[in-house]
Amino acid sequence: MFTKLRNRFLIVNLVSISLMMLIAFASIYMITYQDVRRDIDMELHKISESYQRPPDNFAWPGSEGASTDQSTLGNGRMDNGNPPPERSVSFMLQTDDKWTLTNTTSHFDMDSEFYQLALKEAVSMNKATGQFSLDGSHWIFTAQPTKEGHMLVFLDITAQQDILTNLIYTFTVVGLVMLIILFFTSRFFANRSIQPVKEAFDKQKQFIADASHELRTPLAIINTNADVLLSNKEDTIDNQSKWLYYIKSETERMAKLTNDLLYLTEMDDSRAGMIQAKFNVSEAVENIILTMEAVIFEKHISLNYDLEPHLLVYGNNERIKQVVMILLDNAVKYANPKGSVTLSLKKQNNEVILAVSNTGEGIAPEHLARIFDRFYRTDASRTRTQGGYGLGLAIAKSIIEQHKGKIYAKSTVGESTTFYVHLS
Repeated sequence: MFTKLRNRFLIVNLVSISLMMLIAFASIYMITYQDVRRDIDMELHKISESYQRPPDNFAWPGSEGASTDQSTLGNGRMDNGNPPPERSVSFMLQTDDKWTLTNTTSHFDMDSEFYQLALKEAVSMNKATGQFSLDGSHWIFTAQPTKEGHMLVFLDITAQQDILTNLIYTFTVVGLVMLIILFFTSRFFANRSIQPVKEAFDKQKQFIADASHELRTPLAIINTNADVLLSNKEDTIDNQSKWLYYIKSETERMAKLTNDLLYLTEMDDSRAGMIQAKFNVSEAVENIILTMEAVIFEKHISLNYDLEPHLLVYGNNERIKQVVMILLDNAVKYANPKGSVTLSLKKQNNEVILAVSNTGEGIAPEHLARIFDRFYRTDASRTRTQGGYGLGLAIAKSIIEQHKGKIYAKSTVGESTTFYVHLS
């Protein structure tokens, strides 16, 4: 399932980026193409004007003041005294009204057959301007009517065309390289993006499995005791009271479990709705200690506490009390026989730090990172005998996160464990 999700993410990502690259490359190409075409048109226009303009100090044959020194150069090439730009390769052809070549003008030596082929290409297009390829070169032409027939000006645009062609090749190569890089990059980030979803899904599956497991045990006990009651229908309720007691006890366990689960869900869904205000956390912690003193005394555990008075924090009084109750109750449950529990509340810089520690077996390092997960227990059999479900620390963590605080634990195996809560 996650492989398919990753592949879909990868395909969508690649298609989206490919379309963006295509649009970007197409835009750059069109802008470049328009610029090149504009330069070509301007150059062709200038060359056409240079061929149309009579040479300086020159009168066309038959006119007054005509120069007898003007002569036709070799290969029918005529120098009219106004050469086109030197960087351009161009020539001019003159025809009669039947498109028969009558004169050529060029500043470059060209074969007369080439002129005929160029004229044939231009005439076949039947356009005033056009573009064609001849002998591996690209040419553009413009045709204008004259008194004698037509004048056609040809300009070599091979260099400009090569620029556009090379631009396409460059875009193609760059695009392919970028797609290869994007494929591996997108795959890497797709895997990283899917990982939190996979972890959340795995946690949800584990949560459902753990909740089902926890509910299965009391349900089995209730079912068994109900069968015992049904098998002794003739007996009195007084004689069957212990079975009813077992059913009631397990029902209460299930009720507590479901209440805790609902409580966690409500906290996850109503983080913004919790009422918070400044309150005396020193007084709140002291009240919890007074509540727990009798339980601690019965277990023969020594309690030491050091509370800095009149410490104020911003939050929900009842929720913070619940956290203190959970941590103190856990400390008492897991303290070794005739061990000790220590609680301190101090202000450090801008934070109020609560520390609850006990002497006992401690928590192994591999468990410290997961003890705040729902249903997680370092010793399931030992915890079950003490009536725990592994939800207390999860509830405490959720409450502290609501208060934008921190909660964590440090432990020395075989010696002690300390839980720290930071509030501001």
